[in-house]
Amino acid sequence: MKRAVLLLLVLAAAGSVWAWSAGYVDRVRDRIWGRPPRLSAGDFPAGVSAPIDDVASVPLRTTLVGYVPRGSVSGLVWAANEGNTFKGSYALDVKAVPFEREDALRRALVKGGENGGVDLAAMTVSQLALEANALRDAAPRTVLLLGRSRGQDVLAVGKGITTVAGLKGKRIGVEPRSTGSYFLLWVMSRAGMTMREVIVVDLKAAKEAGAELAAGRVDAAAGYAGDLEPAVKQLGGSFLSSTVDAPHLVATVLVARGDFAARYPDAIRRVLRGILDANATVSRDASAGARALGEVAPWLGDPAEAIRQGPPATVRDNLSFFGLSGEAPVTYFELFASASALGTRLWNNPPTAQPEDTCDLGALKYVSSTRGP
Repeated sequence: MKRAVLLLLVLAAAGSVWAWSAGYVDRVRDRIWGRPPRLSAGDFPAGVSAPIDDVASVPLRTTLVGYVPRGSVSGLVWAANEGNTFKGSYALDVKAVPFEREDALRRALVKGGENGGVDLAAMTVSQLALEANALRDAAPRTVLLLGRSRGQDVLAVGKGITTVAGLKGKRIGVEPRSTGSYFLLWVMSRAGMTMREVIVVDLKAAKEAGAELAAGRVDAAAGYAGDLEPAVKQLGGSFLSSTVDAPHLVATVLVARGDFAARYPDAIRRVLRGILDANATVSRDASAGARALGEVAPWLGDPAEAIRQGPPATVRDNLSFFGLSGEAPVTYFELFASASALGTRLWNNPPTAQPEDTCDLGALKYVSSTRGP
């Protein structure tokens, strides 16, 4: 009898150890008392690690700025790679890092420059709002308008499709959850259509849209005008719509990690000065910016045309876009709020922060006060 009891105790102990190591104990506990919340960096203010005293006004390492190539970032790319604007004029070592996919850029911003990512990123307001939950740990803060799309984002079709309604049941290629997909949503809404009426084909990157359309693997594609134009000419198709029809829909902004902005506010001011200087140079003569853009993004087609379709923003553009002075048909706050609401309706995205809490305009106010428009 004693042996049987001892054997049962040994088996019970062994079973307990196995159940614990296999995770069954945790599962039962979570089912009874609920799963404990998972904590992350986004649960705490971004500036808690900033030094109490001004130990270093700028980082001692290279400041990394990520971007997906488009016309509005031409000033940034030229200033960082060729113009020597940052290092020569503002004593700040800056490197512009290109990305082919917008989701890769988002992940890099979450990682941060000290962990293999980037410190700042050029992304559209729609991306910032629609992916707010994924970007939460970066505590992103918008600091500058880089430019608006005025024809660079398009919806292209092959021969035989002449209206958006003609896309019913057709295959549309687009990079998932990208600026192109956001533009496609706008086009479809204008025609009173839903995405269930078409077949969405996920592309690995927006720059593949032209090749997919030309090969006949999709009937239409949303992407860059320069990439899709050769395919449209080859097929005898057309652009059904472009951001010429909605020049205030796609706005590219410069977004800083919250901890970087809190730790190095002077670096943010220097970056803004350098970009605004470069934007002014590109606006006067686009050749330098076009050369820099063409080297990193040949799929954009003629880089000078890409800059015309997405001209770099001026100080005046920034002040009106953020409601600091002047007037803009659509402000940053309106764009962010509408994209956030759209994400909630379409994908049940959790509520995001108020638009006013997603930007830090202190550096822009300071820089704009020391220079003209």
